[in-house]
Amino acid sequence: MSWLDDVPREEIDWGPTIDEAACREGCQVCFDFCQNGVYAQVDGKVKVAKRTACIVGCSHCASLCESSAIAFPSLEELRAAHPRP
Repeated sequence: MSWLDDVPREEIDWGPTIDEAACREGCQVCFDFCQNGVYAQVDGKVKVAKRTACIVGCSHCASLCESSAIAFPSLEELRAAHPRP
């Protein structure tokens, strides 16, 4: 997302949230998929450990989640938070 190139990653509100009620215990598809350390296993459940490790614009883990438990901010929300100069 080129308009965000000069914005420090820590200032970009992009990353997954997990609906714990919808998340299937033991599934771990998101944990297995993500190679950036965004997810961690805590007490047998997958949790978001490093939201800022998520690549801005990537939401592939959400498309792999069979229970639709993973959500990301919309691109409209991202654009509103970081308008182009």
